[in-house]
Amino acid sequence: MEERNIVKFKKDEFAIKEYIKSILGKGKISKVRIEYTPVGEKVIVSTNKPGLVIGKRGEKIDELTAVLKTKFKLENPRVEIDEIRQPEFDAQIVADEIALGLERLGPLKFKVIAYKSLQEIMDAGALGAEIVLGGKLPSARAKSWRFSKGYLKKVGDSAKVVDRAKSRAETKPGTVGIKVAILSPYAILKDKIVINKDIIERLKMNSVEVEENKQEEKPKKKTRKRVKE
Repeated sequence: MEERNIVKFKKDEFAIKEYIKSILGKGKISKVRIEYTPVGEKVIVSTNKPGLVIGKRGEKIDELTAVLKTKFKLENPRVEIDEIRQPEFDAQIVADEIALGLERLGPLKFKVIAYKSLQEIMDAGALGAEIVLGGKLPSARAKSWRFSKGYLKKVGDSAKVVDRAKSRAETKPGTVGIKVAILSPYAILKDKIVINKDIIERLKMNSVEVEENKQEEKPKKKTRKRVKE
């Protein structure tokens, strides 16, 4: 019985998140978190366009709050906005932007869209990024295309700090799947090695001095005079 309640709770939570993303539109929402407090439910919406999400004088927020009360039976929902300052480091925002670009310009422009997004991510200061597109690009046969740049962790504990997201674009030839992975410059890497150039130069100078001292300490070989018979 308890397992059923947990599954139902998670399903309802997932339905709320998907509903918020659908009504606010693709490319505007990154994540939706729900926190439960004694006062009520706190719904936190992460977005890079808070003005479009809030609406004029908070109209969209009021509408969303009313829907959460009536449709999803939340007792006292409070919608809060978490503004994303650097959307270039948010994988979901980038994936949705690529999807919108493919739907607007068509799948034939997929290389231009992917390379442009990748360059914007790296110009913002990311350590590494990867974009994978899968679908009928550009032929009638489905194929996977990978665009990557920089340093990106794939396995181990450090791979957990990589922001990953998925999206899809509905084009005329068919559905295109989009995967984005971004390693932010603010990510904490436990196995990161920092090379100090000053220390390397000192070590080189010390090694040269040691070699010179060795050469000076070597005893001179005695030369024997040959005696003529």
